[in-house]
Order: sequence, then structure tokens, then C-alpha cells
Amino acid sequence: MRRRRWTALLLLALSLPLAPVMASAAANATDTANANATGGPARPRQAETSSVPLAEVRATTTQVASGLRRPMAIAAPDDGSGRLFIAEKRGTVRVYHPDTGVAATPLIDITARIDESGNERGLLAMALAPDFAESRELYLAYTALPDGAVTLARYGLDGTGLEVLLSQEHAEYNNHNGGELAFGPDGHLYWSIGDGGGAGDPLDTGQRLDTLLGKILRLDVARSCGDLAYCVPEDNPFVGVEGAREEIWAYGLRNPWRFSFDHADGSLWIGDVGQGRWEEIDHLAPGEQAGANLGWSCYEGLQVFDEAQCAPGADYTEPVLTYSPYTHGCSVIGGRVYHGERFADLVGGTYIATDYCSSTVWALREDGRGGYLQAEIGEMPTQVTAFGETPEGEFYVVNDLPGGLHRVSFERVEPACRIDAETNAWGRGVTVDLTITNTATTPVDGWTLTFPLPLGQSLTSDWSTTATQTGDIVTATNANHNAAIKPGGSVTIGYLATHTGDASAPARFSLNGEPCAVG
Repeated sequence: MRRRRWTALLLLALSLPLAPVMASAAANATDTANANATGGPARPRQAETSSVPLAEVRATTTQVASGLRRPMAIAAPDDGSGRLFIAEKRGTVRVYHPDTGVAATPLIDITARIDESGNERGLLAMALAPDFAESRELYLAYTALPDGAVTLARYGLDGTGLEVLLSQEHAEYNNHNGGELAFGPDGHLYWSIGDGGGAGDPLDTGQRLDTLLGKILRLDVARSCGDLAYCVPEDNPFVGVEGAREEIWAYGLRNPWRFSFDHADGSLWIGDVGQGRWEEIDHLAPGEQAGANLGWSCYEGLQVFDEAQCAPGADYTEPVLTYSPYTHGCSVIGGRVYHGERFADLVGGTYIATDYCSSTVWALREDGRGGYLQAEIGEMPTQVTAFGETPEGEFYVVNDLPGGLHRVSFERVEPACRIDAETNAWGRGVTVDLTITNTATTPVDGWTLTFPLPLGQSLTSDWSTTATQTGDIVTATNANHNAAIKPGGSVTIGYLATHTGDASAPARFSLNGEPCAVG
């Protein structure tokens, strides 16, 4: 499925030309994806997409372990042991078992190799080899002593220890290291690296192809080629392109801290941390991934950030969800698409993510018409850093401070409200009437409705409410005559806004902090 793309209508050229033709890689997802994700034999996964409205789903968590020191990643070997491996920022990998908790002795300890200075350096990610049950090999991404270089290494539990495969200098700033690792459905290892840090892409790496910074890489780690401890797959999009690093798979990323592959279709989901105006989630079908330009630092989210980084005629892949810091978020934590059995009827085929600061649980589901359904479906524990899943597809998360492991569950609830929107657009204006229905069994006595305006809309006036706009977020409070809404009752409010092309109604709403069904 083709995603919408932007075309920059600007006259400023990049110093390094983009590849005129980008190779495509339609990596068909097979059961191999299941093995790649867990490090063991393939298991069937649920591929059905739930029909339960997202507003009727709530995510909950149960803490199952504590005492971890800044956990950063989770991996689950598919060896029948029921274990989870948990990477800690300082350079250790701990083992958790549901019956015995977290083992006192680390499985791996490479603290002597880890640069943990600054908040974002350390052991950042791990992935189990697709043949982990036989090879006993893991792949680790970390910042290395003495200079904080972002580093990919292989670790053998059979006693072979640590072997560095690839290192990228990252000395100027200690943030934006990226660091996610995942084996794709093609058996190759994918690795994300941030733009080098600092504010506003000061090194201009996002759009450059001569550096690994601000990229997702694709490597064949099953072989070595010449002086390299890995091979570059021949169908990587920039193989043979003069001046470009051939390891690059996708670019234009700021800090892709977490990404994942959908086990059902091989599509790639990316949570890219924003500069301060927009957090974004990207979704790329297999045929759209090779050479994809996610926009940074020409774009942040859907808005132009730095015109000097925009190339005339360049194609930029548009995010499928953006949200602003006015949602109390600060750092998107990319998650996974649920294909387990326990909650398949509720969230099968649904992408689940969160935010480090707001702890909001974001749910995204393709609507079958080229768009996405979206909802806020609860809260995670504070400061979640990563999702993980069992071989059966059930979710866990770890949180940074105070350092815990949490099992994720989902339940069906009746939404407390429903919003029906009616729009009337003309020229650069639009009026929107919102009917608020109390679908709960108790009356509402005083209310606040919160919703984001589509990009480019600006509130002008309102009726039957007092509405204010901060950034993209509108907060509308009741008037005296409509403060009470009895069960099953409705009130209608409205507003006038200007727009720059998108005259649609808001996509999500919450009433007194509770998400509402839409339509």
C-alpha cells in the first residue's frame, strides 16, 4: 500500500545528491519473521485484525519484577524456557523467569566496554540471532568507551564473548544514539542510529547519505565480506551510489529509538523522537522501505523544520501519526503490532506504542481505506523505554526509573462518551459542530472536552462552550446551560477555525480525561 508522500517545493539543494533510482525490496513476510523476532523456531501467529473499536479497548499493566537498573530492552528466546532477557543501560543482561524472578547473576556483563555518560548513552538494544537456540548468539547495540561511538557487536554465550562488527563515531554530542536492533523477515539485521545529537540536526546528517547517523541500516551478519565483519546485501538501495554508505536502508530520521517489524506482513513501524514540536510514528510496507526518506531535518512531523535541508522534488514519507508536547508527551517509544492469542479479539493487528513522559498508550490500526484509526487507550507505567514480546506474541514493557518489568494486558470497556462531528468548509474556513453523547450510566455534571486540531487549523471562535487552543490542542469547557449531561443525553457545541488545506474534523477526543468513541 502506497503511503502519501510530500514533495518539497523549495529551491535549496543538498550538497550530496539523492540516488536517482532507489532499489525496492519487497520482503515477503513468512513464518521466518517469527523466528527472527524471538531467536528460535517459527511459530504461527494470529494475522486477523480485530474489529473492536479502539475507543472500547483499554491497556493495563501488571508489574512482575523490580530492582532492575535502567532497563533498556527485552528479548525472549523461543526455547521453551519461558525466560526473558533484559538489557540494562550499564552494560548487563539479566534473566527473568516467571517462577523465580530476576536472577542475581547477569547473563552478560560488558560494563567495562560501555560509555554510560549522559542520559542517553549505554547498552541500548539487543536482538537474538534467528538460530539462537543452536548458535547461542546475541547482537548488542551500545555506546562504547572511550569516545561514545555507537557500536554493533555479536556476543556468544558459548564462551566466544564480544565481537565488534561495526562502529560509528558519535563524539560531538551524547544524545540521539538511536540503538534499536531487529532481524527482519528477510533474515538480515536492522539497526537504527540517531542523527548525532544536539538540537536541530547541527551536523546536517539526516539528509546526508555519506554518514550512518540518522539512519536505519540493513546488514547481513551471517557472513563477512573482505575487511568487513558483515556483508552489505546486494539489494540495499544505495549499493553502488557514489558517496553513499551502502549499509543505509532508510534515512531522514532524528532519533529512531525504537522500531519493529509486523510479523504478519513484514511492514516496518518506526517511532522517531521529535525535536520539540512533533513526535511521529511511521509505517512502511515492505515495498516502501528501501531508500525511504522520512524527512528529518527538512521536516519534523508534517511541518517544515529546516528549509535548507529540503531538496527540490525530493520525496519524503509522511508519518501516520504525529502528536505534540501539548499532549504532555516528550519522547515516543515505538512499540509493536499485536499478534498474540490472548487478546487477539481486542487488539489483533493493532500497533501499540507509548511515550516516555506522558505514558499514554497509543493504538493505531489500518482502516482498510489507506488511513489509520487512532486512539489513546490507557497509560503505561512511568518512563517506559522498550516493548518486548514472548514467542507467543504477548507484550511486556520495561521502565527506566525505578526499573521494573511489566506484563501488558488489554480489556474491553464501554466508552464514557461518543462524539459526532459535522463540518462545513469553504475557502480557508471551516465550522465544526460536535455532539457530545454521555454513553455512561452516570450523569456528567461539568465537563472538559479535549481534542487536537488537524495540522494547519487555528481556532477563531466557538459557541455553547469556552474553547482555548494551545499548540494543536483545544480545550473546550461547558457553558452554564449545558454542564449537565444525563446518561444517554447529548449536547452540541461548535467552533470556527481557519485552515491551510485540511478542513477535516479532529480524529480523537477525551471527555474529562476519558477517551470518546468517534462517530
